[in-house]
This record gives sequence, structure tokens and C-alpha cells, in this order.
Amino acid sequence: MLDNLPRGTICIEDIEMGMSRHLRKVVTDEDIEMFAQVSTDRNPVHLDDDYARDTIFEGRIAHGMLTAGLISAVIGEQLPGHGTVYLGQSLKFLAPVRPGDMVYAEVKVTDIDFSKRRVKLDCHCAVDGKKVLIGEAMVLAPSRKFD
Repeated sequence: MLDNLPRGTICIEDIEMGMSRHLRKVVTDEDIEMFAQVSTDRNPVHLDDDYARDTIFEGRIAHGMLTAGLISAVIGEQLPGHGTVYLGQSLKFLAPVRPGDMVYAEVKVTDIDFSKRRVKLDCHCAVDGKKVLIGEAMVLAPSRKFD
């Protein structure tokens, strides 16, 4: 993975409107197989070339939730980072991600409730500059007060 900043924690006291973080990752055949094993989602559109060729995608695609997991990685590792608790996530899948695609996952702060430690984040993933996933997350950010 290629992150724009080191992993760690940004406490609620230091989060600012418009702050963003991202990562880039090539989705591999091994990633798709491991996700299928862990999730138990063995839909052949993800795993079987012959089957997938005859679908609307005309080839294998990664699990949508594998792509969404990259958003989780940015939130849990970078912004806000370690200690963050997910409260909610909306997702809309716009296009498939294929084995070998470089996915760019980004989150951006759009609202902050300091008193409740809640942060709203605009989220998206893109391949070759084209958005493949959009959504919004609400998280509980860590605080220095509780360290």
C-alpha cells in the first residue's frame, strides 16, 4: 500500500474541516481469494474466469466490500486512525474493480461535533481517476482526554 501519511492517530482535538487522507493499493488475485475465504463469499463472479466472462462484467471483479475495506483502512489507520470507532457507513458502488486495478481510496472531513467526538467523512474509491465507490462515514474519534 502507498499511504500519503504515516499510520497512527489524529485525535479529535486536532481534526480540522477539509482534512483528508488516502491510500493506493493494487487489488490482486490473492486479495480476492483471501477475502472470499474470510467472508465466505465465494460468488463465482469473483473467482471463476469462465463464469465471470458470461456476466454483465465480462470478467472477474473484486468483491465490493473488499474495495470498501480500503476506506476502512484509511479511517482506522490514518484519519482519525488508531482508536477510531465506526458508527455508520453508506456506500454506493459505481463501477467494478478488477484484479490488477490500482485503487485510490480517500476520506475527507466534512463535519465535526467536538462535544460528541463525532466526525463525518466523505469517502470515495477510484480507479484511473474514475470513481468506483462513493459514500459517507460517521465515526467516533479518539481523544487525548482518554489516553
